[in-house]
Amino acid sequence: MAALVGFTVYQSRKNVVAVQTGKATRQELVSVVSASGEIKPKTYVNVGANAFGKITKLYVKEGDRVKRGQLLAQLENVQPEADVNATRAGLEAAETDSVAAEAAWKTAVADLNRAKADVDRMKLDWERAQGLYKEQLIAKAEYDSRKNAWEQAEAGLAQAQARIAQAKAQKESADRRISQNRANLRRVSDVLQKTTYAAPFDGMITNLPVREGETVVIGIQNSPGSTLMTIADMSVITAEVKVDETDIVNVKLGQPAEVSIDAIPKKTFKAVVSEIGNNAIVRSTGVATSQQTSASQEAKDFKVVVTLQDAPENLRPGLSATAKVTTATRKDALTIPIQALTVRKHEDLQPKSAENGSVQAAAPQAEASKKDKDEVQGAFVIRNKKVEFVPVQTGIAGTTDIEVLSGLKEGDEIVTGSYKVLRTIRPGTSVKVDNSAPKKEEDAS
Repeated sequence: MAALVGFTVYQSRKNVVAVQTGKATRQELVSVVSASGEIKPKTYVNVGANAFGKITKLYVKEGDRVKRGQLLAQLENVQPEADVNATRAGLEAAETDSVAAEAAWKTAVADLNRAKADVDRMKLDWERAQGLYKEQLIAKAEYDSRKNAWEQAEAGLAQAQARIAQAKAQKESADRRISQNRANLRRVSDVLQKTTYAAPFDGMITNLPVREGETVVIGIQNSPGSTLMTIADMSVITAEVKVDETDIVNVKLGQPAEVSIDAIPKKTFKAVVSEIGNNAIVRSTGVATSQQTSASQEAKDFKVVVTLQDAPENLRPGLSATAKVTTATRKDALTIPIQALTVRKHEDLQPKSAENGSVQAAAPQAEASKKDKDEVQGAFVIRNKKVEFVPVQTGIAGTTDIEVLSGLKEGDEIVTGSYKVLRTIRPGTSVKVDNSAPKKEEDAS
């Protein structure tokens, strides 16, 4: 009888699987997206060379704080300054010519008015002389004299009108010379202005790669000799991080974040998401996908900028930082450990027939075959010392737990391990709970 009892116990334990379990509990769940990047000021500008020349004076050094409009650097400006002076002199001469032309025009207008009056007076004298000559009251010599005087007055009027047109043309020419000289003065003044560099806003000199006496050239951004310095507005500090493409859909503007900086350990800074990039960046090359000529299957990231709310004054651009963005929060959420979540195909979940062990068909064979290939997400629940697969609908995921929206209730005991068991266990398997810490394998030596 003892042998029979022992054999029965052995057979009952033969197919029992040891599992680790956990409980479906309610707690506050926070979903966090973590990404790394570097500290950057929100506003900064690379002051580039606008003209070719030698640096004659640098008024700042790296680390200096500057005010808007403060002089930063001076290039050699002998030739541009001479051009400005010559053009300004030409402009003054043109303005003088314009004044003289205007005076001549006014004089011509006065002469024209006088000529018109002379014409009117001489015409009346001649008409009066015509009547007197018909009545033989004046001699023919006087008649001819008055006629000649009228004709001379008309000629003087024509001459005055011609002088008006000439004076007007001279005035217009002088005005055009003034416009031309003013345009030239703006051009040469712009060239002269480009030899002097002033701060565009209040900030700090964060980079100064040039020295006095060096020659700068107009070139592409960041090429040697084309960038004089970098000015950053350190009043608003951001952390620019790269978020994995699988997490970017959960990141929204205005979400809170915590930023940790490698240079300031054991301290975090509050921040808020202020910018989300719309273009993917290839992780291996750092090049935007819009700049690639061919599609790539490599891992991609998206740029996300978080603005620090309590940034210390000793931060410097380029410091390594990690941002943890809180994408969702659930209070009193039903949760289970993430490792308890598993997937099974329909064909692995259907019960076996008691007679022939074949899968029971509930639909035509074609539809059943397609359905069997679909995967179901769920968890294994222990009921009556056996596991039962329960499909679940999940919500947000935290660091170690995931939210369950349906399928489970609080207090359900679920299988959480081991990983091998979760991959191979089938519904209806008898189990025993073993939540003791797994023993480390001893060294074979």
